[in-house]
Amino acid sequence: MPRCTTGFARAVALASHLFCFLAFLPALALAQTPAIPLANVYHQGVNLQGYWVSEKLDGVRAYWDGDKLWSRGGHVYAAPEWFVAHFPEHPMDGELWSGRGRFAELSGVVRKSRPEDREWREVRFHVFDIPAEGVPFEQRYRRLKSLVRNAGSRYLAVVNQSPVESHQVLMAKLERAVDEGAEGLMLKRKAGLYRAGRSDDLLKVKQHQDAEATVVGYRPGNGKYDGMMGALEVELDDGRRFRLGTGFSEAERQNPPPVGARVTFRYRGLTATGLPRFASFQRIRNDEPERR
Repeated sequence: MPRCTTGFARAVALASHLFCFLAFLPALALAQTPAIPLANVYHQGVNLQGYWVSEKLDGVRAYWDGDKLWSRGGHVYAAPEWFVAHFPEHPMDGELWSGRGRFAELSGVVRKSRPEDREWREVRFHVFDIPAEGVPFEQRYRRLKSLVRNAGSRYLAVVNQSPVESHQVLMAKLERAVDEGAEGLMLKRKAGLYRAGRSDDLLKVKQHQDAEATVVGYRPGNGKYDGMMGALEVELDDGRRFRLGTGFSEAERQNPPPVGARVTFRYRGLTATGLPRFASFQRIRNDEPERR
């Protein structure tokens, strides 16, 4: 069966031009990036008495400002008017979600500049926090439940939080959740404040480590991958680069993620220089809305 090299050849030809153009995109962006909390990684030894646990939804992060739904990158999701009609005026932080294992389908739905009603009826906004300066999460969560209950919207749901007694109980809960198709668990510190950036007030609990990087180039394949992409050159948020060469299907090697794309990868620990060890491609993180 002949190999199709068109996609990879085109990607390589455009790579340098695209990267130069994409370098200017932050300066051209008109939107304000929402100042939202981000998670660190859980490790044994954390005092779990101070946390609540919930399922980690494999959805699309969204911030409701009382009028519109914003992406993590600071762009508006074109949600149908009926979808947000009964949302409260108070800002809320959460995930657009349509069920386990449906991220690719969901991102395709919510990114469209012209929403399709039939597709959005499968989506719910699962909220887990509200911004309130100086107020601990335990109090914010009570307020959040009241807001959602009073809104009465069928497209709005509160992420359930519950106590966890020990590391052993947490690991057992993680194993059950993953067996049922969940991505992992999240821990929220009950006394934690709502503040932007990463902190131990929010911890992700997973059976593997993962992270995101930006595609900056390609390495050609050889042997059975001759004429296809052999590895992605990717850049971490701290500016360091490495090659991502495993985890791809043949179709993905023929048509690799474009330069500038955000990709999620799995890894097992760090090297002596602090780079991801045994990194493996998982997917393109394409959850930003289309430009109108």
